[in-house]
Amino acid sequence: MSTPIRVAGFLAAIGAIFGIALLVGQVVGPVDDEPAGTHDTAHGDEEAAEGEHGGGHGDGSPAEPTSQEVPGGLMVSQNGYTLGLAEPGSRAGQDRPVAFTITGPDGKPVTSYDVEHEKELHLIAVRRDFSGFQHVHPVLDETSGVWSIDLDLTPGTWRLFADFKPAGADALTLGTDLAVDGDYRPAGPSTENRTAKVDDYEVTLDGDLTAGSDAKLTLSVARDGQPVTDLQPYLGAYGHLVALRGGDLAYLHVHPDGEPDDGTTKPGPEVVFYAAVPTAGTYHLYLDFQHDGVVRTAAFTVDAGGVATPGDDGPFDASPPAEHGGHAGH
Repeated sequence: MSTPIRVAGFLAAIGAIFGIALLVGQVVGPVDDEPAGTHDTAHGDEEAAEGEHGGGHGDGSPAEPTSQEVPGGLMVSQNGYTLGLAEPGSRAGQDRPVAFTITGPDGKPVTSYDVEHEKELHLIAVRRDFSGFQHVHPVLDETSGVWSIDLDLTPGTWRLFADFKPAGADALTLGTDLAVDGDYRPAGPSTENRTAKVDDYEVTLDGDLTAGSDAKLTLSVARDGQPVTDLQPYLGAYGHLVALRGGDLAYLHVHPDGEPDDGTTKPGPEVVFYAAVPTAGTYHLYLDFQHDGVVRTAAFTVDAGGVATPGDDGPFDASPPAEHGGHAGH
């Protein structure tokens, strides 16, 4: 057989084989290395997870958390605002200067704030073992936008919370860490404590925290065993209560039921608060009250009941009660 004939026969055979393969492919369908549905399901799960945490952008990147998804004080930046320390560390001691700025969405220091509870900004400082609590009010340099205040600092890592409302924007609480050098000596382990003594005052806490629901907390102030019935207004109230979650120090600012001179609220001995916490676990409560011209702080440790999230003292659940948005009383 001649060479041209052999080549023609070979090509005809290849064509026949290709035709058979094409026919089989049309009947059976495409071959996929993954089991049917695996690829699409995986992406569906990711999209569902993004939806649970605030959704995602059209390009598949996760959406930036909103103020309703993250409890107060856990973030250094939120809604375009950023808390920035002038110095990330400090030396231990009394009256140590601390300075910071709040920059806005335009990248410039914010210099205009709305007054909330008689102040433009409330600063909470507490060491990460929940000792050394301070509620102070820095001074703003309106030209530079720098806030400054003196704090009493012991060695260790401190958490600073800036509670403020930029003019024309929503109220925020931003948090950042401050490292204080020196010989760190941690406080002892926390145990439940519903009675606090400060100077010659005794403050008792009645009421139970329950995850996901409002709780009525009654704090009663006594001095030398006698009820105090002439508490003085402090920042427009007879008391201020701050709650910090054990583990992540998520922040919840609570204010009392009623206010001075409203015709029904008495100046002691009881100060009533309504607080909502998003998860079960340990909470550290700090009550500021004023009497005889002096502001004092009573500290408590309580456990919130309810369904615990994985790790009782781990991070807050990402969904605080919608009514409070992680920031009660504002």
